[in-house]
Amino acid sequence: MVGGVQLGVLAACIVLFVPMGMAGWHLSRNKMLFFSGALFITLAVGVHLTPYFPSIYDALSSLSSSVDDINSRDSCISFLHHISFLHKSSNLSSVDYAWVDSPPVLACDFQRLGRSDAADLLNGSWVVVAGDSQARLIALSLLSLVLDSDDMEVVKGDLFKRHSDYRMVIGQIGMKLDFIWAPYVGNLTGMITELKRNGNYPDVLVIGSGLWHMLHFTNSSDYGVSLQSLRDLVVSLAPIAPSLAGGLGSVSVRSPHFFWVGMPWLINSMLNTEEKREKMDDAMVSAYNRELYQSKLLRQWGGGPLILLDVESLSRNCGISCTVDGMHYDEVVYEAAAHVMLNALLIESHQKL
Repeated sequence: MVGGVQLGVLAACIVLFVPMGMAGWHLSRNKMLFFSGALFITLAVGVHLTPYFPSIYDALSSLSSSVDDINSRDSCISFLHHISFLHKSSNLSSVDYAWVDSPPVLACDFQRLGRSDAADLLNGSWVVVAGDSQARLIALSLLSLVLDSDDMEVVKGDLFKRHSDYRMVIGQIGMKLDFIWAPYVGNLTGMITELKRNGNYPDVLVIGSGLWHMLHFTNSSDYGVSLQSLRDLVVSLAPIAPSLAGGLGSVSVRSPHFFWVGMPWLINSMLNTEEKREKMDDAMVSAYNRELYQSKLLRQWGGGPLILLDVESLSRNCGISCTVDGMHYDEVVYEAAAHVMLNALLIESHQKL
């Protein structure tokens, strides 16, 4: 190997310096042309020599691999919601779902996790779900993936106590789940501020709000301002680099995996009160979604810190038969959203089950 390196260096010197000397002799009056030729030859030699120096070659290969990995990860995140719902013709209330059978989706190898796999993934985790009724339904579906049916009957009775918080520890896997009733973005901001003050963050933080604000305030601009404040706060939870630590050395801040629970597909004619049908029309829903997009809170929309759990897309794909009130959907929709979240965790943590 050493002999090969020496021969490579000798060849490089001949290729580099002989033409440069000739160029210097003939092109001494044109320095720009001389240096352009020298730069071209130097780059060419560098390309040929790189394989003889493993450290340089490995560094370049590692950089290329990292870029490819990031691109692949972001690409798969964008395909997470490519899910179709299958209505069994014999019983319209029986619905199943699966990721669509397309090449990019198949390449991402998304998985529906069984109870043991979900338990392994969430083992020892602290999960906080905060928001309105949509977030509560996500929390319920998440628990249904790790608990048996008997335990879930007890959970449903406790979790659906009106407008209340809920906490549970699953001792077998060391998982803790907190549901925090937070119907307004201001409630979410206050909760995260308290987490920041205590310096104790969950492993997974799932938040979402909008329906209550739309119904009781019906002001998309005000909603957008509150989302901007929330985004600034969430961004501040990112790990602090040593250079930003004021010369105090490395500061380690464990940042959670962030998710945002999107609003569902609102079917205006099915909403169960006149006030909802009047205030939560298609135009207002579009205005609220536009503010969410412009806030740059979401990774899919502007490279923000939160991954969207697109309940609107999932509920729309499931269809009218999946809801009785045009706002809250069958469990299958929120189970699909929970699996989107778990697959995103697998992608973000570079895991395979």
